Amino acid sequence: MRRPTQVDVAKRAGVSRATVSYVINGQASDKGRISPDTVNRVMQAVAELGYEPDAGAQALRTGSSKTIGLIIPDLHNPHFWENAEGVEQGARAAGYRLLLSSMDQNAQYGEDIFRDLSGRRIDALILMRDLVTQSTVAQVALARNSNRKLPVVEISDHFPENYNLDRVVSDYRMATFEAMTHLFALGHRRIGLVHGVANPDMASDRVQAYQETLRNEGIPVDDMLIVNCGPTFEDGYQAALRLFDLADRPSAIVAINDLLALGAMRAAGDRGQRVPEDLSLIGFDDIPTARYLTPRLTTSSKDAVRMGREAVRLALERIAVPNHPSQIITLPTRFIVRESTGPAPGRGAQ
Repeated sequence: MRRPTQVDVAKRAGVSRATVSYVINGQASDKGRISPDTVNRVMQAVAELGYEPDAGAQALRTGSSKTIGLIIPDLHNPHFWENAEGVEQGARAAGYRLLLSSMDQNAQYGEDIFRDLSGRRIDALILMRDLVTQSTVAQVALARNSNRKLPVVEISDHFPENYNLDRVVSDYRMATFEAMTHLFALGHRRIGLVHGVANPDMASDRVQAYQETLRNEGIPVDDMLIVNCGPTFEDGYQAALRLFDLADRPSAIVAINDLLALGAMRAAGDRGQRVPEDLSLIGFDDIPTARYLTPRLTTSSKDAVRMGREAVRLALERIAVPNHPSQIITLPTRFIVRESTGPAPGRGAQ
C-alpha cells in the first residue's frame, strides 16, 4: 500500500501543500493567514490518512534529525542499561529520539558501529570513554565527527586527557578506599580482587585504589589475589573458584562490578562458603539485582541514570552553542553497606 504524502493530505483537507507543511512542522502560528479551522482540517486529514512525516526529509530541511546516538560497551551488564535509561529520559524530555548501539565486548563489531555512526545523520553522540581508548577506528571516527562539528559527550571514570570532549565523570576511587577500609575494620587482611574487563585499562580506578589501600595498611600486594578475567557471570564464577583454590584463600573478595560479584557469590555457594560468615563480598554499580539477593550485596553506586541525563544535557548545550568551552560534570559515588560483608572468620561480632 502506497504511503500517504503531504500532497494527499492537502487534497483531503482542501488546502495547499505548503499549508500542510506549515501545520505539520509547527509553523502555523507563524503564518497569520492559517486559521485554527484550517489547522484542524489538516490534522483531521493526517489522522484519517495515517500520514507520518518522513524523518529523513525533515532532517534535510531543518538540518536536525532530532536523534541522539548512544554506544554502550555491553548489552549484558545492567549498569550500562541504567546509563541508557538516563540518556533516553533526557532525550525524550527534549523531543529527541535515541539511537542505541552496543559493542557487546566485540572490538570488530564496535569498529563497524563507529564507521556506521560516522555516516548517519545524528545530532549528537554519547559514548563511554573506554570505547575510544581501545579502538583506533573509534579515534579516527571521533576526529572525523569533530571536523563536522558533531557534539560528542563522554561518560567516563577518568579525568580529562588530551582530547577535548564534554564529559560526565564519576570514578570509584574513593568508593574503593571506603570498601577496603570497611573490610579492614571487620578484620580482613587476605582480600581478593576480581578484575573482569574486556580491556585491561578498564576499572583502573578500582585496581589502583585496592593496591594503594593495602600498602597504606602495611599489607603487601599479593598478585595471586588479583584475578584478571573476562566480564561475564561465568568469568566471575571461575575467578572466585581460583581464589578459593589458593592454599591461603582470601576471607573477602572485591569484584570490580556487581555482575562479577554475583558469579563469585554462586561460586561461594557451590564451594560451601557462606556469605558473609565465611566470605565477605563487595561489588560495584548497585545494579537492581544487588538489592534483592540473599544476602543483599554490599556495593557502590555512581547513579548511572543521572549520568545519562547529564550527558544529554551537555549534548544539548553543545548543539545550541557549538563553540562553547568543553565542560566536565563530576558526580559523586556512594558506598552502600548491606548484608554480604561481615567480620573475618575468627573475629566474631565487633
